[in-house]
Amino acid sequence: MTRLQVSEILARLEKTIAHRAASSPDESYVARLNAKGLPKIAQKLGEEATEAVIAAVSGSNEELVGESADLLFHLLVLLDAKGVSLDHVLAELERREGLSGIEEKASRSE
Repeated sequence: MTRLQVSEILARLEKTIAHRAASSPDESYVARLNAKGLPKIAQKLGEEATEAVIAAVSGSNEELVGESADLLFHLLVLLDAKGVSLDHVLAELERREGLSGIEEKASRSE
């Protein structure tokens, strides 16, 4: 899969999440999660992150793939709820490209 394909998949998912967020909570998991508020969305993202970590340490690669998909999905739900586009996140990743983690972290404290 190319970077373009990955970007297109994430962009489609972002649009789907935005569309579903505007739906009725009776019709959409995303709408139901949004109706519970930002703290619940953040909690769900944390749960998915924990499940991904557990899968990485003690699960199969298939479990890690599934949990990673859940994590990305819930991250996009949180970003949508906060009005942050995936493009903003990708721009930040692009800005950091070529910097070592040590350099990038040091630049935040300046």
